[in-house]
Amino acid sequence: MRILLAEDVHMIRGALVALLQLEPDLHVVAAVDRGDTIVPTALTSRPDVAVIDIDLPGIDGLTAAAELHEQLPSCRTLILTSLGRPGTLRRALSAHVSGFLLKDSPPDQLALAVRSVATGRRVVDPQLALTAWDSPENPLSPRELEVLRLAARGADAAEIAGCLYLSKGTVRNYLTAIVGKLGARNRIDAIRIAEDAGWLP
Repeated sequence: MRILLAEDVHMIRGALVALLQLEPDLHVVAAVDRGDTIVPTALTSRPDVAVIDIDLPGIDGLTAAAELHEQLPSCRTLILTSLGRPGTLRRALSAHVSGFLLKDSPPDQLALAVRSVATGRRVVDPQLALTAWDSPENPLSPRELEVLRLAARGADAAEIAGCLYLSKGTVRNYLTAIVGKLGARNRIDAIRIAEDAGWLP
């Protein structure tokens, strides 16, 4: 079974490669440290399973997983993350991810998850699945999420307007609507609520 591993922390990447290589039926054919190198590397190494961390430089792991699904649908993806948030799980499932495993899972769970994903089964941490089931849906529209994502990066209304080709007044209206929908006190509180729920990539 051919595996591509994407993890930006050098020591963790090395440990995961070593852990997977202990299994006689698993072979790590590529290990990358950036999200934007996942698809090009997968197209040349042709893995059966890509094990991807969410927080990667370049592009995040979920965006890379969605692109990988489009360009190499035969490769299944397993997200390995410390972010056990319901919104993150929902985003992963909408990106056609086959599995979602928390980094604090027992080490033997990784090989089992890779094998399960490779055979077409879905693997999701049971406790996280229950939490996601009980948590509220993201009330924000895709455009509102774009506005809030830019605000979370420190952009003011004028900068957001320039990036999204909107007027400053329209951006302010979006921000007011976002604060209202999330029941937040202000823009900063709205960003915190959305990040805690896993709605912001």
